[in-house]
Amino acid sequence: MAGGGFAKLPGGSVVVALSLPSPPGGSGTPGARVRVLVHAVNRQRALTRLRNLGLRAVYLRGNSEPPTPDEITAVLHHPDGLVWRATPDDDTESWHPIGSLLRRRRPAA
Repeated sequence: MAGGGFAKLPGGSVVVALSLPSPPGGSGTPGARVRVLVHAVNRQRALTRLRNLGLRAVYLRGNSEPPTPDEITAVLHHPDGLVWRATPDDDTESWHPIGSLLRRRRPAA
């Protein structure tokens, strides 16, 4: 199950943060997780954005791991409003566009 949470912004939009299992071919460490951030009009729209990208089994249950102020800043400054990082606790790693995570998931032809 994904751990995560959300933060409502003053303008009414939300930032949703989810900690998901690392995709196959990712870090290679068993139990490794990636942190995904989504900026959207509301929580349902944020989860729909992820599901439309192929992450079908993504649900937000509760607010146990809300985004930090630094995470909110990172996703708000990204043009797509959808970023991820392989080591959520490492502040030295930069945030990546979601397309790079999805390309790693697809099998080679």
